[in-house]
Amino acid sequence: MRMAELSRTTGVPVPTIKYYLREGLLTPGEQAGRNQVYYDDRHVRRIKMVRALAEYGGLSIAVIRELLAYIDHPGRDPLRLLGEAQATVIPRYERRDAPEEERGRRRLAEVIAKRGWKNVGDHPSFDAAAGVIGVLEQLGRQDVIEALDDFAAAAELIAVTDLRVVGDARDVERAVQVVILGTVLGDALLAALRRLAQSHVAYELETGDRTL
Repeated sequence: MRMAELSRTTGVPVPTIKYYLREGLLTPGEQAGRNQVYYDDRHVRRIKMVRALAEYGGLSIAVIRELLAYIDHPGRDPLRLLGEAQATVIPRYERRDAPEEERGRRRLAEVIAKRGWKNVGDHPSFDAAAGVIGVLEQLGRQDVIEALDDFAAAAELIAVTDLRVVGDARDVERAVQVVILGTVLGDALLAALRRLAQSHVAYELETGDRTL
């Protein structure tokens, strides 16, 4: 297909497609004449992936380019890639020595020990979670802090599902795509599903169909 058809198929304007080409997010089409370039379904899938990472994942072009490099050169073990992909998209939280944050780290460490989690102490999300716990303490939300183990249990269930999907991928390249999209779009999906579930539970509480 020519670029105009590629634009119609993906719903992405031609100038945006040209921008993706310049930024290296999209491989060049096949030259078939002096001024004729053709594209195929691979370009359609890549454009849709870039749009999803940008619009739903909220990622910058630079980060998207780095993630796509994992897909284009899938020579890594998918489970190891999961950590690399997370490190790419998760903002680094600057650890502070504030007393409430230190208490947050201790409380988080207790939950992790209780659940028997391993390989998480140096994860970039550890300090981020500890920081949130510290803020919750400052705001007097001890009720939320006391529910940490329940939140952790739900998170572990989701993580098992995530990694099962990666394991079900037919080949390494497919697994890499699952990891990248799952890491980025999975967070957006889970946030939306959580709000839907909250609305449902609130309705059942209001109608008396559920008790807590």
